[in-house]
Amino acid sequence: MSNFAPKINTTKAHFFMNFDQTYKKELSFQTDRRRATVELIKYISDLWYEHSIELVLFRNQLLDRNVSEILNLHEYAGAFVGKSISIFESVDIAKAILQLNLPAAKIDIGKLTHEFQLSSHADQSCVDFVSQKLKGAKKQKSIVPQDVVLYGFGRIGRLVARELMTRTGKGNMMRLRAIVTRGKMDQNTLEKRASLLQYDSVHGDFPGTVAVDLKNNALVINGTTVHMISANGPEEIDYTQYGIKNALVIDNTGAFRDHEALSRHLTSKGATRVLLTAPGKGIPNIVYGVNHLDHNPKNTPIVSAASCTTNAITPVLKVVDDHLGVISGHLETIHAYTNDQNLVDNMHNKYRRGRAAGLNMVITETGAGQAVSRALPHFDGKLTSNAIRVPVPNGSLAILNLNLEKGTSPEALNELIKKNALEGPLVEQIKYSLNNELVSSDIIGSSAPSIFDSHATIVRPDGKNVILYVWYDNEYGYSHQVIRLARYITEARRFTYY
Repeated sequence: MSNFAPKINTTKAHFFMNFDQTYKKELSFQTDRRRATVELIKYISDLWYEHSIELVLFRNQLLDRNVSEILNLHEYAGAFVGKSISIFESVDIAKAILQLNLPAAKIDIGKLTHEFQLSSHADQSCVDFVSQKLKGAKKQKSIVPQDVVLYGFGRIGRLVARELMTRTGKGNMMRLRAIVTRGKMDQNTLEKRASLLQYDSVHGDFPGTVAVDLKNNALVINGTTVHMISANGPEEIDYTQYGIKNALVIDNTGAFRDHEALSRHLTSKGATRVLLTAPGKGIPNIVYGVNHLDHNPKNTPIVSAASCTTNAITPVLKVVDDHLGVISGHLETIHAYTNDQNLVDNMHNKYRRGRAAGLNMVITETGAGQAVSRALPHFDGKLTSNAIRVPVPNGSLAILNLNLEKGTSPEALNELIKKNALEGPLVEQIKYSLNNELVSSDIIGSSAPSIFDSHATIVRPDGKNVILYVWYDNEYGYSHQVIRLARYITEARRFTYY
């Protein structure tokens, strides 16, 4: 026994020594990854603030992200394309972009990194590869800075304000210059407006500074003055008094819905274009990414960004229809409650909406099914729709039950959506979710208006009836669509590489 005991101890010691060495290697690797991420963050900031070049990772924003968030996005990107996306290679790609001295642009370094990994030119340097891929940027026309006015300051207005101010950069693209509301403009009102912008129960604190300038009736957001204008109607306002000219007015009040009413904005001095953040009548209803190219901005001074639900379902419907053909279908949207509903039971001019929003599931109507035909005219009469308002403050789900011309399978259908989320004109609109634990709170803060739940896809045995689940942040995702459309109609467009 005495000869046997030392042998066991030696084996155990060897085992624990190997375990300890493995653990130290893992710690060292994680330290290297985090250091590389800090370097990437510096490149992201330098590119944005010095060159107006915004880097994203498979459409996920990188600006103002911390180390852990960026590493997690790399994990998602690797799972999405089925191949590891290295943080070290992302750093090399970002460094190469910085060396090229490009004009204002929005560039997906996840896509570039993936393509570099797949490149057959092993002897090609990272700089040469990136230079070849982004050669089209040199042809980009210079951008004329665009003044923006928010008419109304509700849920969508404040999120658009947050995004515009976070993405102001050098101020050579879209610049928020004024916000119009009703009522008096005193210290108390300004402080309340500032507080609502600074703090949000759903989306968290604004990652910047907000101060009140009572003397000038303004909010100072991230050190930049944004005038607060009180008016009972657009006709009362002269924006030129505030140094604002050729402004885009983003109307998020919901008070004006047709061409005649929205035309009142164009009577204001300094306003030349109007964008409605709701479905509109007698004006183009545009889902950016789907039908924006059908409308020449020079000929359409008043447009609508449609609804949040229409922006969620139309991209997915277009993909399915283009490849499989949609005969007919039904849309059921499970929608977060809105400010239109009552907090407790009370009178309401619509059926059921008077019941307490936080306590009930409420069946109500939605025009989203019919509204799809405004973006895709051949869908007229193909879709029925209904809505159920549920007791969550944000985060909604659209369920599409579609009858198809061509048969498919769950795997083929998912692959079709994934391909369009990876490449093509709808990459900003469709996010392909790999998460089999996805719930409504997970999608809050997503800039994509349409989040496809790949694990929920159902296809009947004949392959011609499918049920698709599409999540959407009905506030944040929609606000990003509004901004994308605003950039298009004002021609404040950057070179993009997706």
